Amino acid sequence: MTTALYTHPSSLEHDTGAGHPERSARIEAVNEALAGESWSALIRHDAPLATGYQLKRVHDGGYVDLVLDNIPEDGLARLDADTVLSPGTGDAALHAAGAIIAAVDAVAGGDADNAFCAVRPPGHHAEPRRGMGFCLFNNVAIGALHARAVHNLQRVAIFDFDVHHGNGTQAVFETDPNTLFASSHQYPHYPGTGATAETGVGNIFNVPLDANAGGMEFRAAMENRILPAARAFGPDIVFISAGFDAHARDPLASLRFEEEDFEWATAQLKDIAGEFAEGRLVSTLEGGYDLKALGNSVQAHVSALMS
Repeated sequence: MTTALYTHPSSLEHDTGAGHPERSARIEAVNEALAGESWSALIRHDAPLATGYQLKRVHDGGYVDLVLDNIPEDGLARLDADTVLSPGTGDAALHAAGAIIAAVDAVAGGDADNAFCAVRPPGHHAEPRRGMGFCLFNNVAIGALHARAVHNLQRVAIFDFDVHHGNGTQAVFETDPNTLFASSHQYPHYPGTGATAETGVGNIFNVPLDANAGGMEFRAAMENRILPAARAFGPDIVFISAGFDAHARDPLASLRFEEEDFEWATAQLKDIAGEFAEGRLVSTLEGGYDLKALGNSVQAHVSALMS
């Protein structure tokens, strides 16, 4: 099994300010976790820059211009209380989106079986006309629409196991019957969306989990709702919004997952990709704010992709 890893040094230059949980040390922890001989089989690539045209498949052109035109020359600026712009943010955000585009090209072209994008800022809270929750551009949605437009992979499945609901991804695709979006998340919790009743046009599958739910509840949600929905849908390509903040050590929420739960879920979704999509699977980093838990969870996730 060939797994590609897409990263870029610019992810370290997106400065969110002192005390912000979405910080460059997250990428340092991921890079350290995937260093060494155990990970020598990973095919490593520097992520390219996404173009404005690629971003605008998902985002309103005025919003894209607003973000990129307001990157400060020094200091920090804010889209909201949580979502920060710094001099390095523009390059980081464009490389983060470019990573998933390049990863799609690799798995669609047969250069890799699957891929993981270790980049920041994350993306799943970014709506077509608004960034929020640390997110500027919706990386997974950009990758999904690139797969459809460039590689004719029409039936797209996106699975999100971040502890926070991927409201931005849902907003992009909730009227698109050719995209399945399935999310497990703590509820009620930020951003306040993700109720079971939010079903789009029958293509949205939200599985809210109560605070303190752990791996047993997560695996039951996957087995009872998400995996059957995926098999009924039959995707041409699979995406994962891989947030690791549902880990028991994470400070921003109250789910109790362990590394083994992420490894198990990844293996299940890889099986879906193998059954329906010739193995095509692309994962991108979302949340995860305890550095030790993040590094260990990424190792479990990537190990399942490579196995």
